[in-house]
Amino acid sequence: MQGVLLIPLSRASARPLRGAAIALVLLALCACGPKSALLMGVLPDGAVSTLLGNLKGMEEGNQRSVAKLEAAMNWDELAKLAEENLAKDRNNADWWFVAGYAHSQAGRHSQAIESYGERVRLTPDDLMGWQLLAQSYRESGQSQRAAQTLYNAHLALRGTPATWYLLGESYSDLYRYLPAAAAYREAVQLNGEFAEAWFGLGRAYSRLGRRPEFEQTLKALEKLNPALAKELAELRPGPR
Repeated sequence: MQGVLLIPLSRASARPLRGAAIALVLLALCACGPKSALLMGVLPDGAVSTLLGNLKGMEEGNQRSVAKLEAAMNWDELAKLAEENLAKDRNNADWWFVAGYAHSQAGRHSQAIESYGERVRLTPDDLMGWQLLAQSYRESGQSQRAAQTLYNAHLALRGTPATWYLLGESYSDLYRYLPAAAAYREAVQLNGEFAEAWFGLGRAYSRLGRRPEFEQTLKALEKLNPALAKELAELRPGPR
């Protein structure tokens, strides 16, 4: 990959779902989601619900229960249901996913990290599991662990716009704007309409004081999202 600056943090500072449902979710991950999304910066509303409704490792009755509790936003009961089923089978990756989602929505980030970590261990080629694990680390204030998680995901799988974007966000949390810019560039190269990634790239250029690159990025963002471009323009770096 050209232009990539991916540094393992230990040196720098420190069976998956198939078919139409997962394809739909991964396509959604490559698009720009609302900036206010809480679970993942790039997940549109309903994407996780779509996945929850198509988990293959559980019986139909449990699927209906999961859908009902998720629709009611009853996260405690959803977590309890997952834990009851995990007591019967600790190697069911789908129930670890449900548990992670319930805990993350309830703000229990340490439990979410544990659950998504088990999901990744059991299904290492499940890209969403890596992404949600990384976001849980970010939400718990562990951005360095988030960046390491995404680095490991890139070792295991090909990157997507969403994973590159999240990696850029994690590096930005750590004020490491050079590798952040490299990650955002990968995201926009893969999806030129990814407005959030363009914003992150412009912000990184601003922090680095790179005025020409900032202006080019701002121009690209103005065509995609004028409101976000206006926000980015407020970060314009001064002349050197």
